[in-house]
Amino acid sequence: MITVVLADDHEIVRKGVRAVLESDSGYQVLAEVADGLSAVQAVEKHKPNLLFLDLSLPRLNGIEVLRQLRTAAPSTRVLVLSMHNDEPYVIEALRAGAAAYLLKGSDTSEILHAAREVAAGRRFLSAPLSDWAISALVSKPADANDPLATLSPREREVLQYAAEGMGNTEIAEKLFLSPRTTETHRTNLMRKLNLQTQTDLVRFAIRRGLIEA
Repeated sequence: MITVVLADDHEIVRKGVRAVLESDSGYQVLAEVADGLSAVQAVEKHKPNLLFLDLSLPRLNGIEVLRQLRTAAPSTRVLVLSMHNDEPYVIEALRAGAAAYLLKGSDTSEILHAAREVAAGRRFLSAPLSDWAISALVSKPADANDPLATLSPREREVLQYAAEGMGNTEIAEKLFLSPRTTETHRTNLMRKLNLQTQTDLVRFAIRRGLIEA
């Protein structure tokens, strides 16, 4: 039995994927969650074989979920199920550790095929993405000097919330930090990313696929 957690902030998507998987007796859905932080917590609790993950999640974006689970739950393989088919999203997800990238327009057979491939230890990309995504990964190796890679996990969490428009006090409450500590993290990430204003921060987050425009 292949165990699964579903993470998407749209219930209709979660129910749809659940119905597809449960039409095959080889899958068991252990949990459904609607935000990134809950996705990390659910995976750590249930230790599923697979996580179906949307990238545009509140509280913690899908890329950060991938980064955290790469260390916290390396045995769980992640299938990204996203509406985004442009290169920055796909490449960022694959580099962060996704084993598969599916478009939300995928049909039932493709979703089941992807799940079987990933559960067997292989990778899967939706057909429209395969050729150029593989070429892009080969021709554009991960940049060790990427400023986003210099941020600590906590700074990336603060970045996510700040990009969503939250102030230091609200972020502090979300992360159980003091406002002063939150302000320090925010100052440090702005310096590392060479950003000056909130507008710069939001533009950076959109460009890197951390939030939607």
